[in-house]
Amino acid sequence: MKRTILSLLMVSWVVGVMAQDRPPSEYGSGLKVDLNESGSKYFRLITWHQFWLKGQDNAEGDFSVTPSLRRSRFLMYAQLDDRFLILTHFGLNNLSPAGMDPVGYSPQAQLFMHDAWVEYKVGKALAIGGGLHYWNGISRLNNQSTLNILPIDNPRMAWTTIGTTDQFARHLGVYAKGKLGKLDYRVAWNKAMTNSLDQQRGLSLNENVAVYRGAALLGPAEAGNIYQGYFMWQFLDQESNKLPYLVGSYLGTKRVFNVGAGFFFHQNGTVNLASLGSQDTLVGNNVLLFAVDAFLDLPFGDKGSLTAYLGYYNNDFGPNYQLTGTSQEIATGQNIYTQVGYLLPSFTGHGRLQPYFTYQNRRIDALDGSADQFGIGANWLINEHNAKISMEYNQNNAVNGTSTNYFLIQGTIFL
Repeated sequence: MKRTILSLLMVSWVVGVMAQDRPPSEYGSGLKVDLNESGSKYFRLITWHQFWLKGQDNAEGDFSVTPSLRRSRFLMYAQLDDRFLILTHFGLNNLSPAGMDPVGYSPQAQLFMHDAWVEYKVGKALAIGGGLHYWNGISRLNNQSTLNILPIDNPRMAWTTIGTTDQFARHLGVYAKGKLGKLDYRVAWNKAMTNSLDQQRGLSLNENVAVYRGAALLGPAEAGNIYQGYFMWQFLDQESNKLPYLVGSYLGTKRVFNVGAGFFFHQNGTVNLASLGSQDTLVGNNVLLFAVDAFLDLPFGDKGSLTAYLGYYNNDFGPNYQLTGTSQEIATGQNIYTQVGYLLPSFTGHGRLQPYFTYQNRRIDALDGSADQFGIGANWLINEHNAKISMEYNQNNAVNGTSTNYFLIQGTIFL
């Protein structure tokens, strides 16, 4: 009975929000302030919140609902000359009741810098920048925007390097980006952070299992350099590369079909012990991650639109590597991930419905087995991506046969 009541409360909240009228006007360019008459010099402010209600069975077998603030962010970028751009992005993630503090300070959830970079446009085909940046390699999803994503959240396996070499998918380094005809590219050289999750946890070293502590134990000269890149061939409409955040669903406003490939290389990124005679010696393992993917977003049917993504990921972190606490998603092995969504034609003046499906299959070398995860959900687009309600049921099946099930509701508004 308790589970039924809580589920009804969650659904009632969604239905109540969905019944509200749409805003009287579209957001347009958002909070953009022009600094000259032509609008070529400007700064733009973007802010957003994503609020979650998560329902799942707990360890005692009871069903509970937990509220959390999945993301609360503020981003600003300025263009004072067509050759120069500056961007600053800060906020917090995953604020839950357990992470709150009586006086507003908690080491578990706090404001921090996400992005801070400067950029110089050399020409139409090349721009160079540096700082704490999000111009990532590997895949489209590793460069994903969280404002216009198709499912409620990006799969954890797509942000492969979070907690190992970077600060929440951002590295300190230098990047280059540009377009050569239909080829869109981004490449970067970065320095690895030394304070990885494996380093914080003080994971012990042994001969059979690699740990991501190379930068800390071998030093920045031997294990500090990272090279990454992502390349897309854009067959139909061209996507903007002014900012790195790739769109998850265009809602029928573009005709996009891209095929991409990317990589991430970190020399001596992980370490383990090797026996030499009677002594154990610390040895480094080169980390090589690569992926190939395809993205489709097209108007389809009677004023509807289709969004689809398929990616193959191959991760070599060294022998038997697993990043703990990530549902076995960050490990030496392979991943196949797909998502498909369809924006239905409008049938009401209060928004549009976009049902979707996601599926992931992963092979974990350390466990000599496979696991999978699937989700089914829908977005209620009250005002496109600027104001929407999302619902998703997700089942995560581990290698040992156990499964975790949960139901999520997310409310998003961004300006």
